[in-house]
Amino acid sequence: MRAAFAMQHTLFDEIFPADLRRRLAGLVELSDVVLRDLRGTLADVDVLITGWGCPRIDAAVLDRAPRLRAIAHAAGSVKGHLAPEVFERGIVVSSAAAANAVPVADYTMSMLVLAAKSVPRRARAYATGHWPDGLRPGLPHPGERAGLRGTTVGVVGASRVGRLVIERLRPYGGTLLLNDPYLDAHQARELGCEPVELDDLCRRAGLVTLHAPALPETYRLLDKRRLGLLPDGATLINTARGTLVDTDALAAECVSGRLNAVLDVTDPEP
Repeated sequence: MRAAFAMQHTLFDEIFPADLRRRLAGLVELSDVVLRDLRGTLADVDVLITGWGCPRIDAAVLDRAPRLRAIAHAAGSVKGHLAPEVFERGIVVSSAAAANAVPVADYTMSMLVLAAKSVPRRARAYATGHWPDGLRPGLPHPGERAGLRGTTVGVVGASRVGRLVIERLRPYGGTLLLNDPYLDAHQARELGCEPVELDDLCRRAGLVTLHAPALPETYRLLDKRRLGLLPDGATLINTARGTLVDTDALAAECVSGRLNAVLDVTDPEP
């Protein structure tokens, strides 16, 4: 069985270091070339090992790969590079989405902890030398959150990452608001969350974290109007997809000092 790599060339050594490649070579015959595109012949390839930056695999690519029977994606979502024909032809597909979800959830929790201590707001004050509304270095501000315990957090999307974040948030108590159109009220409550409409979540949560997929229905899910519903001083965390947020509207809210944002993704991606 012969396997080939197809991904962004500059990331190859980081994702597949030499020791891992040696282990793989004990299982399959490995090509020593990292494919930058898939326009050439793939006639002898049984397995494609893909990663970030992989070219799109569509019907034209599949026609040049008659032996292809499996695609192993060493990253999260496969939506961006696999056409429907891959699944229609019965090719086995796996991804590292479950493994990748853990560090994303950990990062999200770290940012929630910092946001609950007003770190973004204080960082801005330190950088500018301007301490608004009586905010002072090292001193609590009247009404300021003292941490995550007892805080209202809004979670948008009960995805793999979303569920891991919810699991990590439960010990802090407080109120977990969840918006996910694919879950009914009973399922949301089983996760320890209060099911709410998105507008209600935006009005009530001082911390909002996004974990929804990029779909036509979720494009700019948080638009200018919904961003305007967030309470003053709220923090928006997006570790999902940049297209979920109206970037220009969010930038304006952050520049004004009304909102804070932690972005692991942008639209467009840099």
